[in-house]
Amino acid sequence: MTVRRSLLAGTDSGLVALGDHTGRGWAGLLTSGAEASISVLVPDGQAWWAIADGRSILRAAEPSPEARRWHEEAAVTGARATCLTPTAKGVLIGTSEAHLLRLSGGILEHVEAFDRAEGRDTWHTPWGGPPDTRSLSVGADGTVYANVHVGGVLRSPDAGATWQPTMDIDADVHQVLAHPHQPGLVFAASARGLGVSQDGAASWAFNTDGLHASYCRAVAVSDHTVLVSASTGPQGERAAVYRRLLHDDGPFEKCAGGLPEWFGGNINTFCLIGSGTAAAAGTARGDVFISVNEGRTWERIAAGLAPVQCMAFV
Repeated sequence: MTVRRSLLAGTDSGLVALGDHTGRGWAGLLTSGAEASISVLVPDGQAWWAIADGRSILRAAEPSPEARRWHEEAAVTGARATCLTPTAKGVLIGTSEAHLLRLSGGILEHVEAFDRAEGRDTWHTPWGGPPDTRSLSVGADGTVYANVHVGGVLRSPDAGATWQPTMDIDADVHQVLAHPHQPGLVFAASARGLGVSQDGAASWAFNTDGLHASYCRAVAVSDHTVLVSASTGPQGERAAVYRRLLHDDGPFEKCAGGLPEWFGGNINTFCLIGSGTAAAAGTARGDVFISVNEGRTWERIAAGLAPVQCMAFV
């Protein structure tokens, strides 16, 4: 396979460029004079957003090897920043203890409507700690989807002004992803398999057909294909990546052709991505695999990196 795409990988020790830019030595994002842990990396037109060290909300006009081009737009205090997404009314930022913040015009505000969401008093974690806002996604029609772990998926048709629950929270969702071009098509990687909604999360169907186990941590779209990571549980024993056509309700196909038979740990939220016909998967062991044909075949393009926490195609 000839790699024709470039991607950025956020790791425990900074930002790394791979693919066409392999070996260019992009600088890590820097905070307080030290390499930062990059947990979220999101494109926004020609700009980029990142979360560093769970607190710094960073923006770059374009990804650059020069760390000084990344500017801290805000700092989250009293909580850990876990996810973000640009919206028509500013950048929404998810945090620990299942809250939302909005960054607009340089001002960081608490999204009080999220705290009043129906069913909030039932949100929990299996280990008894407070839940987190784990992932956010915006659909082609502007609807915002928020995944709480454990609290299901909520939707907002008005960029965060109001929120409605959409599913049984015990589905244990780890990532929500709205299709970027098909309004109403939404995916949820959950402990019950892959959840699919064709109607903007008004209803869900969960599918495990073809998966070796139902526990799913990450989901991505690559052209006409949906990709999902699955394993036997939270510790990620016998993890694998699967593929299926977007509107197919048949069984999933296990991705092979360049991937290990089994990953030793989960392919985590934000570590499985797609863009056009390309896809990529990153691991906690510092391996990165890329596909240019919707997950049919793969090539390992990096090994021995710091643990990968997120990726994005350039």
